[in-house]
Amino acid sequence: MRRRLLAVMEKYWGYKDFRPGQEQIMLSVTAGRDTLALMPTGGGKSLTYQVPVMAREGLCIVVTPLIALMKDQVDRLRRLGIPAAAIHSGLSYTQIDIALDNCVYGDMRFLYVAPERLATEAFRLRVQRMKVTLLAVDEAHCISQWGYDFRPSYLRIAELRKLLPDVPVLALTASATKLVAGDIMQRLDFETPNIIRSSFARPNLSYAVRHTDDKQEQLLRIIGAVDGSGIVYMRTREGCEQMAETLREAGHSVAYYHAGLPHAERDMRQEEWTSGKVRIMVATNAFGMGIDKADVRFVVHYSMCDSLESYYQEAGRAGRDGRRSYAVLLVSSEDRMSIERRFEAEFPPLEEVKSIYEKACDYVQVAVGDGLYASFPFNMRGFCARNRLFAGKVAAAMKLLRQNGYLTLTEEMENPARILFCVSRDDLYRIRIERNDLDHMIRTVLRLYNGVFTDFRPIDEREIATVSGYTVAHVKELLKRMWQMRIIRYIPSNRSAMLFFDEERLPTKDIYISPDTYMRRKQLMTERFENMLRYAFNDGTCRSVILQNYFGDDNAGDCGICDVCLEKRRRARAAAAPGTTHAAPAEADSQNTPDTAGHNLWQAVIEALRRGEATGKELCRTIKADPSAVAAAIDTLMSEGKISAAASGKLVLIE
Repeated sequence: MRRRLLAVMEKYWGYKDFRPGQEQIMLSVTAGRDTLALMPTGGGKSLTYQVPVMAREGLCIVVTPLIALMKDQVDRLRRLGIPAAAIHSGLSYTQIDIALDNCVYGDMRFLYVAPERLATEAFRLRVQRMKVTLLAVDEAHCISQWGYDFRPSYLRIAELRKLLPDVPVLALTASATKLVAGDIMQRLDFETPNIIRSSFARPNLSYAVRHTDDKQEQLLRIIGAVDGSGIVYMRTREGCEQMAETLREAGHSVAYYHAGLPHAERDMRQEEWTSGKVRIMVATNAFGMGIDKADVRFVVHYSMCDSLESYYQEAGRAGRDGRRSYAVLLVSSEDRMSIERRFEAEFPPLEEVKSIYEKACDYVQVAVGDGLYASFPFNMRGFCARNRLFAGKVAAAMKLLRQNGYLTLTEEMENPARILFCVSRDDLYRIRIERNDLDHMIRTVLRLYNGVFTDFRPIDEREIATVSGYTVAHVKELLKRMWQMRIIRYIPSNRSAMLFFDEERLPTKDIYISPDTYMRRKQLMTERFENMLRYAFNDGTCRSVILQNYFGDDNAGDCGICDVCLEKRRRARAAAAPGTTHAAPAEADSQNTPDTAGHNLWQAVIEALRRGEATGKELCRTIKADPSAVAAAIDTLMSEGKISAAASGKLVLIE
């Protein structure tokens, strides 16, 4: 079987060998065992279910809450000639029916499903007729109430397993503590516990925390000292745009990325950065899905993350090619208070949560008793502006409503147009007779879509154009005309988040936010914040050890290359050589401490800068040594205040 798996992997993906942990997971899956795979970000999780499925007959159902990831994976598989489909709240009923029928009667190999679709009748009726060979659960920590992103819709996976009794499950996550891992296996009805844990160590990734009240200067130092491409993570959209402009003025090739940009522009900016046309991407955490760039040399967090899960995942986008790379967290004296304020905002009073629920239902115009399994475009900014609400409070309320099984707010995505007829069938018949120019259009819509008199229904303007013989532009024009005549309510296709109703709308007085859920989430958030703060303000334990211990590896050893390990080594050298005022930069091993023209590497950097200011790239060309070792020496000298970055971004010697 091992040879078969390798042959499939090379045929479709071009890889000739497994990454750490992949082989063990694939063999467990092909043996039909329920498997929980704990793999770090960038470890190749998707291949652990894609390769085994392609090595035999049948269909794989992949449950994931990330619609952007669904689209990315489906597009990649299709480019490889592998039939794949996805169903989620952003698709029309016709599109979902076609996708499900293709999985029953066609040669589909992968079906990506959003968890909220598992309970729909259309899915449950079809899935029992599919030839399913594997059930893969991505972001499996979402099924655990002890996980940091619990989603009640994930609990329906256990019901799906009853419909597919002989199908093994592969649960995948990059962030599960021991408690969460046990809960995942219990809730997915594992026959026997079976955890395969890949190492969360990143031997080539140097973690560091810089405490400074001048983050901008520190960022410029890092960018000037480290060669290659990088990511700078900011908390807000406005911060991204402002920092990108600052770096551009300093002479750097930079772009910014956040969820507020049009979809096409985001794709263009990501492609420019991935291809190397742009060196630095300044982004919110919206930047991450679909990134496949191995040579990222640095990731800088300008703002502190809410959790070590998020930090590890985002920092882990550096150095996937195995070369020395840097993950730097910038911390100011105000960050602790800022995190505490964010923490308080995460838990609005329960009466405010109920009020936001009522306002959200009114915003999408869903009446009490309606809305079950329906989804509606939801403009967060528009909603907050209309109701004079703080976006952070609304987001926190939506999380609590999701965890209590009422609503699910998805990430932003492309949404189909939607219509609802506002007139009776008798009135519509009269309109068709009086308005011959609308008759053909109305008949086409009624023939294609059911339920348009009772609920908003997603429609496909291109499908209507094909059936009617009109152009897409003319279809849109006629729909707008019918809207103006108040025959229909029409929501044009757009890009926004979707509000999915897990339950019908209830009277506000009947909304029950479980105190247990509320307190559990508060407890988990407190633990996450405290662990993040412990990492940020630690100066005695290897940062890699902190991260590995957090994810369940109790046997982790010091990495030797993080800022804490380097400081320990500097102190040890200083203690061993009394009277020495400057210690040579501490590197990971003896290969990183070459002599250049009789000087230690740090002395070579100083001598080069005595001749004039230079960029990190220019120093690497001047000093004939391993570029990663030169970069480490530059970083050490900067931290000791021996060299600095000028406004131009070039390095200068401080005499």
